[in-house]
Amino acid sequence: RDTRDPRGLVTAVTAGGGHGGALTFLALGDWGGLPEPPFVTPREAATAAAMGRAVTELGGDFVLALGDNFYYSGVRDEWDPRFQDTFERVFVSPGLRGVPWYVMAGNHDHAGNVTAQLQYSHHSPRWHFPHPYYSLRLHIPGSNSSARLLVLDTVLLCGHTDDFGLGDVPAGPRDAARAGAHLAWLRAQLEAAAGDRFVLVAGHYPVWSVAKHGPTPCLLRLLRPLLRRHRVTAYLCGHDHNLQYLEEGGVGYILSGAGNFMEDSRPHEGSVPPGSLRFFFGSPGSPGGFAHLRLEPGGVTVTFLEATGRVLHRVTLPPRHL
Repeated sequence: RDTRDPRGLVTAVTAGGGHGGALTFLALGDWGGLPEPPFVTPREAATAAAMGRAVTELGGDFVLALGDNFYYSGVRDEWDPRFQDTFERVFVSPGLRGVPWYVMAGNHDHAGNVTAQLQYSHHSPRWHFPHPYYSLRLHIPGSNSSARLLVLDTVLLCGHTDDFGLGDVPAGPRDAARAGAHLAWLRAQLEAAAGDRFVLVAGHYPVWSVAKHGPTPCLLRLLRPLLRRHRVTAYLCGHDHNLQYLEEGGVGYILSGAGNFMEDSRPHEGSVPPGSLRFFFGSPGSPGGFAHLRLEPGGVTVTFLEATGRVLHRVTLPPRHL
C-alpha cells in the first residue's frame, strides 16, 4: 500500500522559454516497439524523428507518454534491455535531447513489471515516472497563469484488458482499495485545481473513441462526470491506434495512439454522442503521428501532426475562466 502523502506526487514544470510566452508539450501514445529484434517499428522510428523536428519548430518542454510503452508485455525489471532498445536508442534526434518524459502505464505495461518502469526513473535523466499517478503543475511563462496536468493509471482504476478482441473492455480493478484511493486522489486534485486556468487529465484508456476499443464504460461512469463537473479543459489518452479529437460536454477529448501502429476502422462511431467526433486519422499507410499542445494565457492549441510533419488538425480550447 502506498502511504506517501499524495500531495507529494506533484512536480512543477516551467517552460524552457524560446517559444514566445507558451508552455508546450508533445503527447505520444502506444509507441512501445516490439518484443523481438529490432525492438522498434518503422513507425516508431519515424514518429521519434518527427517529434524532434516538432520540438525544434513548435517547442516542447516535455513529452507526455500515454502508455503502452513496451509491447507486448512491458518490462521484466529496471535493467531490462528494452529501455535501451525501444526508448533510449530510438528517441535520439537532437530536438529531443534533454527533453524530459513524463510517463504513465498502459495495459501492455501492466502485463509486465510497472514498478520497474517507476524505478527506471533513477537510471535515466529524461524518464520521469514518480508514482503510478501524479500531478504536474505547469507555469505559463510571462503570466501568472498556472495549469495542472493530472496523470492517471486507468488500468489501476478500471482493470486489465488483453486488447485483442473488438471492443474488449477492462474487467474491473484488480485491487478495489487501490482503485478507490486513486479516485479519491483525483477528486482532491480536481478540487485543488479550482484556480487553474487550464486543467488537463491524461490516462491510457479513452473515455470516448470511435475506433476498435471504443468508449471505456468504467471511465464513462467514474471519470466523465468529474471532467464535466470540474470544467476540465481536455482529457488525453491512447489505447486506440489512431489520432482522434472529440468534444462533448465542454471537454476536449484528445486521442493520440499512433506512435507504433495505425488502424483506420471506426466500429464505434455509433457509440459516441452525435456530432462529438471532430477529427479522425488512422491511415494504414501513414508513418505515425502525435499531438502537440501549446498552453498560453488565452487558450490551449492542440495540433495533430503526422510523422511527415503534415498538420492534420488544429483546435484551440478556451481557458476555464478569464
